[in-house]
Amino acid sequence: MTSSLTDEQLIAQGMHVAVHARRSPDRLAIISPSGNLTWAEFNAKANQLVQVFRSQGLQVGDGVALLAHNGPEFAIVWAATQRAGLRLTAVNWHQSPELVAYVVDNSDARALVASGRFAAAAGEAVKLSDKLRVKLGFAGAIEGFEDFETALAREGAENIADAEPGSTMLYTSGTTGRPKGVYRRTRPVVSQLTAVCNETAAWNPATDISLLTGPLYHAAPLGINFVIPINAGVTTLLMDKWDAEETLRLIATHKATHTHVVPTMMHRMLQLPEETRSKYDVSSMRWMIHGAAPCPAHVKKAMMDWFGPVLFEYYSSTEGGGVFVRPHEWLKKPGTVGKPVPGVEIKLLDIDGNPVPQGQEGLIYVKAPATGRFEYYKEGGKTDASYRGDWFTLGDMGKLDADGDLFLTGRTAELIISGGVNIYPVEIDEVLIRHPLVADAAVVGVPNEDWGEEIKAVVELKDGVARSEETKQAIFDFAKDRLPGFQRPRTIDFVDTLPRNAAGKVLRAQVRAPYWAGRSKSI
Repeated sequence: MTSSLTDEQLIAQGMHVAVHARRSPDRLAIISPSGNLTWAEFNAKANQLVQVFRSQGLQVGDGVALLAHNGPEFAIVWAATQRAGLRLTAVNWHQSPELVAYVVDNSDARALVASGRFAAAAGEAVKLSDKLRVKLGFAGAIEGFEDFETALAREGAENIADAEPGSTMLYTSGTTGRPKGVYRRTRPVVSQLTAVCNETAAWNPATDISLLTGPLYHAAPLGINFVIPINAGVTTLLMDKWDAEETLRLIATHKATHTHVVPTMMHRMLQLPEETRSKYDVSSMRWMIHGAAPCPAHVKKAMMDWFGPVLFEYYSSTEGGGVFVRPHEWLKKPGTVGKPVPGVEIKLLDIDGNPVPQGQEGLIYVKAPATGRFEYYKEGGKTDASYRGDWFTLGDMGKLDADGDLFLTGRTAELIISGGVNIYPVEIDEVLIRHPLVADAAVVGVPNEDWGEEIKAVVELKDGVARSEETKQAIFDFAKDRLPGFQRPRTIDFVDTLPRNAAGKVLRAQVRAPYWAGRSKSI
């Protein structure tokens, strides 16, 4: 019987929530604008959802797609999959309905749980995929989907038998224009970054509150700002939509102690008027971790002047790795992202794969673990292209100093990081070149004080087309009708000819370079 299992046995089965429900049943596990859950309620609903999945034939190793805003239902689906041996794919709902449908189908999901907010995308997924056995909807009706709570109410709430740890397979976009599933055939023995996060967070479940700021479909908010505190038994406060002043209000109201942010959030909070900032007591915050994008040193220093030396930083990815720096270490070396955490190895290579001397810029490679190394789901060629032997790269550039501290110096020209969100230009290029006035286009990231980078489209027009404001507006309107907000160009420049190599490929790095001339790309 599950009730007779020790805490350690339950945790080994992926039932961390059951442990905390046994210890503190009436304490809140989830606080959110769309509802709260005690640990007992959280555990019970996770058990019920497992039974729903099992009743429809889902088995260990099957995929579950989740298209959901930050709320209790997201937490329940996560907890259910992680104790039923299922593979969870949380889908980026900012994508177009067509890309959402592609991810659901490509992930081989046999169940789709979706918020009514994203009914159109859920409908597209159902049209494309013939694998779905379970379709559950919440927060509004979705045609062809059963109501989430109604389905759960049919099932028993007792802890399930034969629990088994599940997994996640999140999707990361690629320069070829299609998102790629980051898949692991075997579970990693241990997450080194998780261990360092737990050590530095020094959780106290009885008093701590973790404030979740970002969308849960993203690897960093899900892993660092939700899974880690939840597994530690810490109450997690979910923001549905991020806002600078609301962040301060929630910290002050709930005495929040831990959170995850990206540089844009810090910049926005620092831009608030002093009279607004001074209204809120943020002294309870003792662990604020950030990553996802390079952070200007002056922004991080200003945040530590305000919040105190509580900012921790990591450099990692959905694919793996882990470089980490503590506040006092960073203050001694502003700009560093730190050293690899125990168990992680990095090296810097030139374009030909040769080691670069200490202090020189190179491509950052991370050694893949012996167990649990990633591959791109059903994309052997793209997997192979990411690896050099046992080492993989995401295309970021950096330098190592004499002490082994890593400084990021740039990234491959393809990737744009705006507000902590990875944007891959080829997806946008492919839309813009469909415009009847456009001969070719190359989208690049250009400096933006608020977002880090913003999207600029550099466009080669067809012969005879005027370089006018009317032409720009026609292209903006075309993009607005075909791209989600985060992928739309903010500015357009016209050129006679885009630079290309001998094979005719546009040299995006050359397109990008003039916009960064005279500016340091170091952190």
